[in-house]
Amino acid sequence: MAGSDLFVGTLDVLILKAVSWGPIHGYGIGRWIRQTTRDALQVQEGALYPALHRLERKGLLEEEWGVSETGREAKYYRLTTAGRGELRAAVTRWRDYAHAVTLALDTTGR
Repeated sequence: MAGSDLFVGTLDVLILKAVSWGPIHGYGIGRWIRQTTRDALQVQEGALYPALHRLERKGLLEEEWGVSETGREAKYYRLTTAGRGELRAAVTRWRDYAHAVTLALDTTGR
């Protein structure tokens, strides 16, 4: 499933979850999403980096430069306090939404 196929808001919550484990660079975020979804979701750079910048502008992420595992300089992202709160709220919203859609899809009659 391509990054553009993600439901609105899904990419943001996935990014916040990936960053919740500690500072991580953009490539690592994309890799985390791909691995944890067993390759069902593959976020393209053209969707990932604008989303990272948007979350940073909202005050949900902060950036810092560091050295990656390959020895290259990379921008690392970490959650702010506001980002942690937004992640909790987004997870609740997502679970409620998924539950409601599951109820509708599991209905066998009118």
